[in-house]
Amino acid sequence: MRTFKDNLLRGLLWFSAFVTVGILLLIVGYIFYKGFRLINLDFIFGSYSPTGGGGIWPMIVTTVYTIVISLVIATPIGILAAVYLQEYAKQGRLVRTIRFATESLTGIPSIIYGLFGAVFFVTTLKLGMSIISASLTLTIIVLPVVIRTTEEALKTVPGAYREGSLALGTTKLQTLMKVILPSSMPGILSGIILSMGRIIGESAAIFLTAGTVAAMPSSIFSSARTLTVHAFLVTQEAGDIELAAAIGIVLIVIILILNFSATFISKKLSKADY
Repeated sequence: MRTFKDNLLRGLLWFSAFVTVGILLLIVGYIFYKGFRLINLDFIFGSYSPTGGGGIWPMIVTTVYTIVISLVIATPIGILAAVYLQEYAKQGRLVRTIRFATESLTGIPSIIYGLFGAVFFVTTLKLGMSIISASLTLTIIVLPVVIRTTEEALKTVPGAYREGSLALGTTKLQTLMKVILPSSMPGILSGIILSMGRIIGESAAIFLTAGTVAAMPSSIFSSARTLTVHAFLVTQEAGDIELAAAIGIVLIVIILILNFSATFISKKLSKADY
């Protein structure tokens, strides 16, 4: 009976994995099937023209801008907040309230963040419909992800590491910088990768804060559109599924490049620490 249950559970696990991977391959395959015909150098590096189609280079630049600016702001704030909550703060009602608020922020729809960004960053701070307004809004969106994943990564560090380091005469700050953070770096990088995926996939928040100008941005205070917003607009306005699928292929490639880069950096940091 026990063997039957083990085999049944193993079969269910394999079936679940097969269905998950199958759905993923189906979606990615469909996107490549519909949009791969349009992929060429002119499409990637050309400028967009509403009348004649054209390229998506301005949208790629805008997407990279939002990723870099958002992560540059959110990563240090999120990591420092997680370090304080996990390593320094007294575990009590206040910390539990902060954690609950952080988890609640993760589940808020992006359109709500977009409305807040439109009211606060665009109107109140008078930043206008711009890349910086969108990036600050995205920073708020991904900040809970960075905090929670960093906290979980810090929890995985064995207590013996801390005790051993402190027993050797190091300070708490030295233990944090030389032992705890390097040991938890893979988990922290995973949180950053998840944040990158969230930033790239956002459209509603960016639509309300960055605008829809399909031109090369002259600065971070320019109005522009990202790849996801561009894919939404070409589908809505022209019903061009092939163009939207081609944009999806570029998004997939960008995500893969960023993921591999983050993994490579994580391995390099691990080797440097040990």
